[in-house]
Amino acid sequence: MKLIVGLGNPGSEYEKTRHNVGFMAVDLLRDRCAPGAIPKSRFQSAVVEARLPDPDGSDQPALLMKPLTYMNLSGRSVAEAVRFYKLTPAEDVLVIVDEVQLPVGRIRVRADGSAGGHNGLANIEQFLGTNAYARIRIGIDRPGEHITQRDYVLGRFTEDQRPAVDEAVDKAAKAAITWAGRGITAAMNEFNTRPPKPKPARKEQGATDAEKNPENTSNETGPGASGEAQGNQGKAEQQ
Repeated sequence: MKLIVGLGNPGSEYEKTRHNVGFMAVDLLRDRCAPGAIPKSRFQSAVVEARLPDPDGSDQPALLMKPLTYMNLSGRSVAEAVRFYKLTPAEDVLVIVDEVQLPVGRIRVRADGSAGGHNGLANIEQFLGTNAYARIRIGIDRPGEHITQRDYVLGRFTEDQRPAVDEAVDKAAKAAITWAGRGITAAMNEFNTRPPKPKPARKEQGATDAEKNPENTSNETGPGASGEAQGNQGKAEQQ
């Protein structure tokens, strides 16, 4: 049995907020791996039993969990399930959380590590007595200058952020399936990739004589155009 935990806060007022992307990832896993399943109340959580596809064609049993204790007390639910199923956290537990230090659209898979200031992870570490359990962090961006972090994470995504968030949640769900079937190393290798840097724009063909040889433009284009060309050359050099 694998335990996949999505962190968030219960209640309609917190639905689809940035702090609840862990819930969103577990909901997506439920829709894909246990369609139609009705969540049950166990371990102070809403849980669904699912079977995740394995590379060898078999299914990996997993418990999909959304703790209903509020974010800061998530460790109670996780610890109860670990004890009940006699799980080994380092091998059998995966937690999915939001991360303000990652840009929207990015995820990061780790085998273990510190809570990094995340109260939900800190509480899980406290109840399990270890930080050796896998986690997937979903980027939600940093808050702006005129909003507190608390208000930011409890707010909803902007329209501009939504497409990247949906993509990241999808990647997190796929990474969770990979972790369950092939292990943490395979999940990290596949999903901890940075997006490619955009290629520099190619200069258009047919450059003018002034663009090819800006030093000799003063006699051909006049003082105004020459000054602009020199200014542009200086800007390019500064960059």
